[in-house]
Amino acid sequence: MTAAPGTDRSESFGEALLGAVLDRAHELPPHLIGPLVADVVERLGGRRPQVLLQDYGQLLLVPLHGEGLAGGDAQDIDASAAGRCFLDGRPVEVPEDDGVRIHLPLLDGGDQVGVMSVTLDRVDDDDRRLLARLSGLVADLLVTKHGYSDLFFSTRRGEPMSVAAEIQWSLLPPLAMIMPRVAVAGILEPAYDVAGDSFDYALNGDVLHVAMIDAMGHGLGAATMATVAIGAYRHARRLGTGLSEIYAAMDAAVAHQFGPDHFVTAQMLRLDTTTGRVHLVNAGHPPPILVRDHRVVRRLLAPTTLPVGLGGPAPEVTELGLERGDRVLCFTDGLIEEHTAGEEQFGEDQLIDWVNRLERTGRGVRAVARSLSHTLKRARGGHTTDDATLLLVEWRR
Repeated sequence: MTAAPGTDRSESFGEALLGAVLDRAHELPPHLIGPLVADVVERLGGRRPQVLLQDYGQLLLVPLHGEGLAGGDAQDIDASAAGRCFLDGRPVEVPEDDGVRIHLPLLDGGDQVGVMSVTLDRVDDDDRRLLARLSGLVADLLVTKHGYSDLFFSTRRGEPMSVAAEIQWSLLPPLAMIMPRVAVAGILEPAYDVAGDSFDYALNGDVLHVAMIDAMGHGLGAATMATVAIGAYRHARRLGTGLSEIYAAMDAAVAHQFGPDHFVTAQMLRLDTTTGRVHLVNAGHPPPILVRDHRVVRRLLAPTTLPVGLGGPAPEVTELGLERGDRVLCFTDGLIEEHTAGEEQFGEDQLIDWVNRLERTGRGVRAVARSLSHTLKRARGGHTTDDATLLLVEWRR
C-alpha cells in the first residue's frame, strides 16, 4: 500500500528514540543492553536509569550492572515503589527532590521480567508514552538475549543454587502469563534447592494446557525424573493427543527410564478459554482448589489413577465448567504436608484459610501466587523439607 501524497513520513523524535533500540537489537550483545538503555534515556532527558530483575526467590529486585546504568542495593519487592510497580504491573511515579522517579514494568507476554526506573525533571504524557514503549522493547531484549548469556541468571541469583535446581529452572516456562482470556502464575520453593516439582503450560489457540508434577525423592535423581516426565508431557501434547494418551506417554517414559519402583504424581488439565470448560486428569496428585468470587468454594475432587511410571489404568477424564473470574489453584503435597516445629502437618485447611485472606485483596494472579507461597512458608516457620509448588490459573472476565 502506497502512502497518500503529502503524507509526512519523516522520522519523528519518538520514532528516532525507539528506532535506536530496534536498529541495534538484532546484533546487540547481552552485556550492552544497559549502555543502550542509558543512551536512550539520556536522549529523553532522563538520568539514573536502572534495570531491576526479580531474584529467583521472588523477594528482591536486583539491579542489572552495565555501563551507564545506576547501581545500588537490591530492593525489597514488598516494601519499595519499584516493588509496587512490579506486583501491580503498572507504572509508579514518585516525586523526589531533583524531579520525578518513574518505575515501569518490564512485561513480556504478561510475564513480569522486572522493572525499569528513570528520573526526569518532570513527567508529561509524551514521556509516559515513550517510556512505556521503551520498557516494552527492553523487556523483549532481556527475554530474547537471556538464552545465550549467563548475565541475567547471575544477576537474579541471590545465593548458591543446586544442580537439581539449575535443571528445574531451565525446564520451566515463564512464571506468569497474562492474556485477555486467561492468566497463569506459578512459584517454586525452595527456589535455590528445588528438585522434583515442576509445572508446564501452553496456550495453543483457544486452549490452555497445564501440567503439574511431583517426582519422588529429592536431589538430582528427582530433577532428572521430572525432566523426563515434562519432556514426555510436551511431546504427547504437541502431537495433539488427548489427556488419557498424554498420561500413557508419560507413564511409559518414566517406567522405561527409571524402572517400576519410581513414579511421578501428575495433574493435567485443558481449559477452553472461550467456554470455560475444563478437562482434568489426576494421577495421584492433591486435588486442585476452585476459587470463586475471591473465596474457596470447593476442592475439585476427581477419580484418580496411579502416578505415572507405575502402569496404572487409563485415567478417567473429569469435565467441569468455570465461571468468568474463577481461579483454579494447583499445588504439590509439600505445600500442605510440612510439619511446623515437630507438630501437626500444615494441612489443607490452613492453605484454604490463607487463600481466602489473600483473595480478599483483589490482586492479580501473579501477586496472589507469590504472596501465598511466601505467606505459607512463613507460617511454617520458614522451614521446608520438601518442594512446595503452586500454580494459579484464572479464566478472566
